[in-house]
Amino acid sequence: MIEKLKNKTCIITGGGGVIGLALAKGISAAGVNVALLDLNEESAKAAASEINKLGVSKAIGIQANVLEKESLIKAKEMVVLEFGKIDYLINCAGGNSPKATTKVEEIKNDSVFEETFFGLSLDGFDFVFDLNFKGTLLPTMVFAEEMVMRKNGVIINISSMNSYSPLTKIPAYSAAKASINNFTQWLAVHFAKMGVRVNAIAPGFFLTNQNRFLLLDEKTGEPTPRGNKIIQNTPMGRYGDVDELAGTAIYLLSDLSQFVTGIVVPVDGGYSAFGGV
Repeated sequence: MIEKLKNKTCIITGGGGVIGLALAKGISAAGVNVALLDLNEESAKAAASEINKLGVSKAIGIQANVLEKESLIKAKEMVVLEFGKIDYLINCAGGNSPKATTKVEEIKNDSVFEETFFGLSLDGFDFVFDLNFKGTLLPTMVFAEEMVMRKNGVIINISSMNSYSPLTKIPAYSAAKASINNFTQWLAVHFAKMGVRVNAIAPGFFLTNQNRFLLLDEKTGEPTPRGNKIIQNTPMGRYGDVDELAGTAIYLLSDLSQFVTGIVVPVDGGYSAFGGV
């Protein structure tokens, strides 16, 4: 059933990022052609070049803004011109920002309010929520239309284990990822009779450009207290390797999961199973 992935076409938003590129490499090794969309054109093209060097399938890098419909429509035209159709969509664009992150985990009697929830920038909150949730919603509106018309396709949204139990300090990111879970279920029902499946992957803790400032000390490179706490609460005792997400993506894209829709799959090293003691 995995053989049927060959010569299919997948759009990956955030394709120039750490997770997007890892997913692209994984599915391209199975024969899927990939269109890597990223706000940074240089990153998108560099990622595509890496995949093309592997010589298994074809990749193109396209500059696109997941929060601008016209930008996505232009990207869609380029993908169809290059590959003829769109079979799959992986909504991987997202991330966090220091502007939507509290400096302290919880309010205590001696807390400085500017370092708590009350010091958050609304602009920062909007940026993170929009990037993660609307940055999943809008590409789906643009790229899934052809799938529905052909009555065939698969969408994978990238959620987070943070969507189930929100982490301290990052309320905007937590809320956005929880919204993605709900949207995944809603869309799976909405598209079910049109041959388009919709699922999500919820990564546990993987080092990315967006969370590195929280998990590693900038000066020493050693884990921060928060980073140590994460490792201690992950039964496998380490961060995930982004390459370890590819197997789940291949399963969800392939006919191995042809009766699977509306689920969120944890890939978390046992984090969600551990009670802390």
